[in-house]
Amino acid sequence: QVQVVESGGGLVQAGGSLRLSCAASGRTSSSYFMGWFRQAPGKEREFVAAVRWSGDNTYYADLVKGRFTISRDNAKNTAYLQMNSLKPEDTAVYYCAVVIPAGSSWISLGSWGQGTQVTVSS
Repeated sequence: QVQVVESGGGLVQAGGSLRLSCAASGRTSSSYFMGWFRQAPGKEREFVAAVRWSGDNTYYADLVKGRFTISRDNAKNTAYLQMNSLKPEDTAVYYCAVVIPAGSSWISLGSWGQGTQVTVSS
């Protein structure tokens, strides 16, 4: 089973930037994706972005398009989420997971990490 560990969260002012990292361990496949999700207080977890483990396929939620960039380093089994032009509404716990697409949703193939808190002040 694939396990992941997120890092890189913190407190930033609106308009600022952060880069999150997600280190994966365990067996992966070129058909898998690394996905980032987030959960704000009182809300359900929502999809943010995903990148295929091989190739250039990337997917973004409309709310973050043009501001966030997902990338990966296969040699390090690590995915990154570069977040620019952050807004207070981006405040949430950010989680990563190894996922596969399922229609309009995503299925996690391993355990979720502990998440990393991102707080954007106005």
